[in-house]
Amino acid sequence: MNQQQVEAYLKASGAERVVYVDEHDQPLGEVTRAEAQARGLITRCTFIFVFNSRGELCVHQRTAHKRLYPAFWDVAAGGVVAAGESYLEGAERELAEELGVQGVPLTEHFRFYFDSPDSRLWAGVFSCCWDGPLRLQPEEVQAARWVDLHGDWRRAGEQYAPDSQEALARLLKHPSLDLPA
Repeated sequence: MNQQQVEAYLKASGAERVVYVDEHDQPLGEVTRAEAQARGLITRCTFIFVFNSRGELCVHQRTAHKRLYPAFWDVAAGGVVAAGESYLEGAERELAEELGVQGVPLTEHFRFYFDSPDSRLWAGVFSCCWDGPLRLQPEEVQAARWVDLHGDWRRAGEQYAPDSQEALARLLKHPSLDLPA
């Protein structure tokens, strides 16, 4: 992407309408994504963990122009739930946009509140199994690979998004997750 395309993408992304909520996930109103970020409001988001039939997890590298965690590796697809969307609808949209994965059933596992200096959000955690091709969204994803969570999958020098790391840690302990051994 050239600089003009990046700027157009960031402007459009900032103009998206989102719901902001309180610490109990109760809706308080709608704002633009840019306003939610500037005011440090709590928004809803999704984390979708994409496993293949061998139990490997798809991880992807965020683009360098992302506002939050630029060029970090992410262990889940996902993003902010748009105004008027349910968590499931947001998860389906984000999965199709970021990785080109569509028409696959999603399992909803749980929701949790994440609060850090960088981000405040209520997260809906989902997973799916996908053995098809990936189609990476150039505005948001610059690389992807499959990793075996039973091995040493983190690479030296890579940074990982802390919010999706938290979601993964919770998911791996959750009784609803059923992965091949």
